[in-house]
Amino acid sequence: MNNKTNNLEPFIELGHFLSQFTQNGFERKTTVKYNDLFFDGFKHQIKQAKAHNGWFTKTNVLYAIESWAKALTQEHLKTWLKPYEAKVITPKKVAIIMAGNIPLVGFHDFLAVLITGHHVLVKQSSNDKHLLPLIAKYLEYVAPNFKGRIQFTDDKLKDFDAVIATGSNNTARYFEHYFKNKPSIIRKNRNSIAIIDGSESEEQMKALSNDIFKYYGLGCRNVSKLFVPKNYDFNAFFQGIYDWHPIINDQKYANNYDYNKAVYLMSEFDMLENGFLMIKEDTSYASPIATVFYEYYDSKATLKTKIETDKDQIQCVVANEFSSDEIAFGQTQNPKLWDYADGIDTIAFLLNL
Repeated sequence: MNNKTNNLEPFIELGHFLSQFTQNGFERKTTVKYNDLFFDGFKHQIKQAKAHNGWFTKTNVLYAIESWAKALTQEHLKTWLKPYEAKVITPKKVAIIMAGNIPLVGFHDFLAVLITGHHVLVKQSSNDKHLLPLIAKYLEYVAPNFKGRIQFTDDKLKDFDAVIATGSNNTARYFEHYFKNKPSIIRKNRNSIAIIDGSESEEQMKALSNDIFKYYGLGCRNVSKLFVPKNYDFNAFFQGIYDWHPIINDQKYANNYDYNKAVYLMSEFDMLENGFLMIKEDTSYASPIATVFYEYYDSKATLKTKIETDKDQIQCVVANEFSSDEIAFGQTQNPKLWDYADGIDTIAFLLNL
């Protein structure tokens, strides 16, 4: 793969374009190319994304857009691609089946396919259909050589050489059967965990609340499970997350909170709650919306063994001085370009097709 700066330029320009749309407001910059064609259209698509998916609030959509604007810089792109510079590829058509749990969740795969020189065939989730097609059109204007290399479809996938598919554990079984004769990356359900030892500061607990509540907890990088020492006092945890209490004013979130609380009470499950989040002792990693599971651990050594055993169910480990691959409190929703989902190197996969 030839990783010269001019090959990165369309994506750097895209980063400039996206940087105009922030949670603090929209600012039309004179230095951004093709704004006369795309600025108002993208504003409209942000509205459309929100109108078609109640979980895609304006704040969440703009947080995702801001994150990509920050990632698509020359420095970050060059750092990401530096290990692969010598590789030359024969262009193939790569199909991507995208999840729709959080805004632009499939963009990293889309970016990886294009930046390695392949053609992309995109099957979007019906929950997240409004932002990526306009982004693709913008790239085609910035770099006309992308025309013909980007295709979207709602139909059955056909005429492709490899596939990257993301779905639930059930759909993954279908994907594995259906794509058994194609090179593939197939992603299943994963969840993120936080390891608490009782020494955390209030700032760390506040940061952890972002890992839990951002995107309503719908992302695989959201913390859905806590590991805590025996006799842990949850007061510090509840104090740390209190700043997120306005989330209960969102009707969809509140409905899930009320429903899950009713289920737990009728089932006579023990749980703690503070009016906007429930915590329940449970060995599962995937917790329902408005709920975080927790589990006690005896020692960090036995916990490390458990996490290693269950690593195929875990996306991120949030901790402080627990392991070499841990993520700091508050950072799960700020992945770098080289933080690959499920730990599978997408670029290496694409370069070896």
